[in-house]
Amino acid sequence: MRVVAAMVAVSVGSWALLAAFADAGVRTAALAGMLGPLAVAGASWVAAERAWRRSPESLTPLMITAFAGKMLFFAAYVVLMLRGLSLAAVPFIASFVSYFIGLYLIEALSLKRLFAR
Repeated sequence: MRVVAAMVAVSVGSWALLAAFADAGVRTAALAGMLGPLAVAGASWVAAERAWRRSPESLTPLMITAFAGKMLFFAAYVVLMLRGLSLAAVPFIASFVSYFIGLYLIEALSLKRLFAR
């Protein structure tokens, strides 16, 4: 759970810093760009950690299945945010890509530490 807490702290802190200097449209788009990757990376980490504790060999099949689900979720999420909610595209995409890469980097480094135990 410390990994998820770190993900939330870094994400909310960086968004708050951006929000202090941006207008309402950019703040909203950046928040939406953060929330999807944060929710999925947090849930993914919790599921991976539980699977590892239960049975380390169950982690790979879980991650493969989760990958397929994430692809579908993120495709629908981006379409919903840009077309459904009509958010500003550039701030949303910049935020989404930045948080996606950053949060999955945190998850990858945390998996590396988990495997080293």
